[in-house]
Amino acid sequence: MNLPDFEFKIKKENEKYQIFDRIRRTFVALTPEEWVRQNVVNHLIENLAYPANSIANEVSITYNKLKKRCDSIVYDDDFAPIVIAEYKAESVEITQTVFDQASVYNQKLNVPYLLISNGLVHLFCYVDRDNKKLLFFEQIPDYQSLITHRKSIS
Repeated sequence: MNLPDFEFKIKKENEKYQIFDRIRRTFVALTPEEWVRQNVVNHLIENLAYPANSIANEVSITYNKLKKRCDSIVYDDDFAPIVIAEYKAESVEITQTVFDQASVYNQKLNVPYLLISNGLVHLFCYVDRDNKKLLFFEQIPDYQSLITHRKSIS
């Protein structure tokens, strides 16, 4: 994992491990992708000052009559979605297909930023709709910088 270490509540139930999701306030199956989600979300909150109440995990949306589920969404102070986060297990390479998945969700939500992570590689970008391209940040911005950037492009 290419993130700071965090302490988690983990338990074993029926021979399967579960991890406490501080956002959903419940234990969930501890899969490799969930491990990445929990670490990234904790990094956003603990190190980058994202308000915990601005993040939602496993958000259901409907796109072209299909039910989809965003891994995480970050909202601004007006509860408008501003970031879609897509997580993959550490063993999964970040490819165009992963970006395409997040882009499909963004057809519905129309957020200005995407965050893609497999725990080792973290990509954060601005969706420049006018020029039809993604502009990558060097690192995941802290929450205040993100809000400031968003206001400067509005």
